[in-house]
Amino acid sequence: MNTSASSMDQREPIAAVNDGMLVLDSAGEEIGTVEFVKMGNPEAVTGEGQTAGDDGGITALIARTFGGAEPSVPPDEAARLVRLGFFKVDGKGMFAGDLYVAADEVATVREDTVYLNKTKADLAEK
Repeated sequence: MNTSASSMDQREPIAAVNDGMLVLDSAGEEIGTVEFVKMGNPEAVTGEGQTAGDDGGITALIARTFGGAEPSVPPDEAARLVRLGFFKVDGKGMFAGDLYVAADEVATVREDTVYLNKTKADLAEK
């Protein structure tokens, strides 16, 4: 299998992710709902020119206006997320923080649920 086909396979699950979907980690724990999705370019060498919010829409406008730049993580991790593509999870519960999930951390998407290949603890370490 060639490299570009492999990269396409990794992007397929995130292409099915939409705002409002339920997100479950690899242990089956509900971690929240999808707040917004940013598609990336896994074949890009850098994340240059792939800022979140390029997709437009009201969620992106609100994020740029009130939330600052997304993803709100250290620069190296932000570059990886933007290059691969990611989505932001609005954490479940009043005091739960938001999480970012990279395209390669999505195991599958079925109906209105995103299943991850990582646990919530793995995501929280970002």
